[in-house]
Amino acid sequence: MLVDLEKEGVEGALGDVVAGCDAVVFAAGAGAGSGDARKASMDHGGAVKLVEAAEERGVRRYLMLSGMGVDDPAAVPETLRPYARAKARADERLRRGGLDWTVVRPGPLTEDEGTGRITAAPLLGRWGEWSEIPREDVAAVLAAVLETEGTVGKTFDVLSGDVLIGEALRRLPAARPGER
Repeated sequence: MLVDLEKEGVEGALGDVVAGCDAVVFAAGAGAGSGDARKASMDHGGAVKLVEAAEERGVRRYLMLSGMGVDDPAAVPETLRPYARAKARADERLRRGGLDWTVVRPGPLTEDEGTGRITAAPLLGRWGEWSEIPREDVAAVLAAVLETEGTVGKTFDVLSGDVLIGEALRRLPAARPGER
C-alpha cells in the first residue's frame, strides 16, 4: 500500500500500514531542491505522523534516518538549515516518545557502490568530500540496526569508513545521557 505522509492522518491509511509491523523505518524526505515549507511538512511533519502512527498501533521499534549536524543548524551550510531544523525537531519528538528508537545520521549521500564498511560514532563532525557515504551503505546500516543488540536509544553519525557495518554498530558507546 502506498501512503502519502503529507496527506494521510494517523487514524487512516497510515495507521493501517504500520499496524502489525515489527518496526518502522522513516527514510522519506523532501529532497534537494524542495522549499522550506516542504522540508517542514515532510522531514518533520511526515516523520512525526509516522511516530504517532507507530505509537497508536503498538509498533515499538522506530528507526529515524536523519542527517549529520542537524542538532546545530547554524553549523551546517546555509542551504541545509531548513532541512536541519526540520530533522532536529523530528528527532527530538521521537526521543520524547515511548518507542524503542534509533536515530541514524549519515553524512552527504552518494550514488557510489556500497562497501559494507563505515565509521560510526555519536558525533563525527566532519564535512567535505571525505565525509560522504553511499546510499547503499546507509540502507545496509538501517537493516543492521534492526538486528544489532544495543542500538535502541542511540543517536549516531555514520560515514564511509574501514570497519564492517555490524562491527561498527557493536562498537558504539552506551546511549548518551537523556537517551536510553
